[in-house]
Amino acid sequence: MRRFTRVSPSAALATAFAVAALLTGCKGGDSAPERNTLVDSRDTYDPRSLDPALSTDVPTGRAVGYLFDGLTQFTPEAKVQPGLAERWEVSPDGLTYTFHLRQGVTFHDGTPLTAKNVLASWQRVLDPKVRGGRGWPLYPIRGAKDFAEGKGTSIAGLSAPDDRTIVVTLTEPLAIFPKLLAMPVAAIVPPTIPANFGERPIGTGPWKLVEWKHDDYLLFARNDKYWGGPPKADSLRARIIAEPSTTVAEFEGGTVDVLQIPAGDASQWQETDDKRATLMQAPALQLVYIAINTTRGPLADARVRRAINHAIDTKTIVNQLVSGRGRRAAGVIPPSLEGADTTRQPYAFDVAKAKALLAEAGHANGIAIDLWTPTTPIFVRIAESVQGYLKAAGITAKIVQRESAAAREAARKGQADMVLKDWYADYPDAENFLYPLLHGANRGVGGNVSFFQNPQFDQLVTASRRELDDARRTALYRQADSLAFAEAPMVFLYFNTDLYAIQPWIKNFQVPAIFNGQRWTTVTIAKAGSQ
Repeated sequence: MRRFTRVSPSAALATAFAVAALLTGCKGGDSAPERNTLVDSRDTYDPRSLDPALSTDVPTGRAVGYLFDGLTQFTPEAKVQPGLAERWEVSPDGLTYTFHLRQGVTFHDGTPLTAKNVLASWQRVLDPKVRGGRGWPLYPIRGAKDFAEGKGTSIAGLSAPDDRTIVVTLTEPLAIFPKLLAMPVAAIVPPTIPANFGERPIGTGPWKLVEWKHDDYLLFARNDKYWGGPPKADSLRARIIAEPSTTVAEFEGGTVDVLQIPAGDASQWQETDDKRATLMQAPALQLVYIAINTTRGPLADARVRRAINHAIDTKTIVNQLVSGRGRRAAGVIPPSLEGADTTRQPYAFDVAKAKALLAEAGHANGIAIDLWTPTTPIFVRIAESVQGYLKAAGITAKIVQRESAAAREAARKGQADMVLKDWYADYPDAENFLYPLLHGANRGVGGNVSFFQNPQFDQLVTASRRELDDARRTALYRQADSLAFAEAPMVFLYFNTDLYAIQPWIKNFQVPAIFNGQRWTTVTIAKAGSQ
């Protein structure tokens, strides 16, 4: 059943004007529309909620980023910068962060922001009574995890000496902590939370909710009192369009401004002059890989895992199956992040070397494995291609197709020999690839479905998490990534590249490297005669 939010008469009037503006002058080509409502089309399903405490999906996280602020925030380039906290200091031992709030910040209803709001917001996220959220970004705070698990009645690591100061004490040094605070779940909410807060949110963000027509669109109006300066456009409409072909048709008709190109359509956009002129791309913080279960039979031998990597022509996979929208991986750290060794070469496609490594490991007659894949069409095509390459090297791969949830569950339980996966960064740091994907503490449910455990690797990653010096931390990241590449606990396929089409009248839009890094505050529609 389709649900609608109840709006006030003034909000309904604003919506009517916005809809009229949207439908006027929206034509394809270079002609700028008469509307001043920006229209996004990247969401394919409804947000779960607009409550930061329940932010577990990308549409929710994106919308939370429009409506709310955290103490820190991400730029489109995925750099962390001050948000509600204008500055912060870290104690020499790396355990204590002192954040200083900006002056004069108010919520959309006029309520002033204070330090107590920060403490209450985070306590609410961690409260066991608030079901279904992901409070783990706040677990580094002393006492936070115990509180979330119902083992404590307070959070020892949080205090507010005055209205503008928050003191946070961690259980151990964690250099990436300011990045965790830019995640949607750590956004700050007002002191009074109504029962329908997920439908009628009140934040401090650059946009205010006007209407949420479920499974259709969310309409936001400019917050003229935003502490960072009001957005340049009057309003923002986040369309929810499930069918990619419909989104493409609407873009070509001029009724949406930004289109994320479906993987299967990339070639036709890149090969057509008028379509190519609209394209904009940026490296995504997304790794596509095949986890190799290092505990299963011959796969426990690094020589076998290296043989599998040499047997697969990743260059052809990237060029032919994803239209070149990716960079071949030579490790797990995306090239755009500190710690990546961009000079390291990927495993060479060398069938003879693959066979030699198998023979050296005692498998001259080859091996047989199961290759699990979600039923996503592009993943199935990649799996079939990999199956063919492995066969030429003497490796028989049986493809097991399952829905994403079933494939993920089998991988977490260690039931899959190999499983085709992707990993999107929750926050822009090499640690978010090294630690969840390969650290021994995360084997299985934690994300390490390779069940890789290497004491030297774990030591390097653990040290990097605690290292406050940027240069030393980057060096540790690089060492850990190099070790993982040599041990080959996965098939390193490629880092994805996001491809967008942007209407010619849209100015100042940047393709975000992280999902909540583009808040549309500087984006405008160039009117006729001003382009």
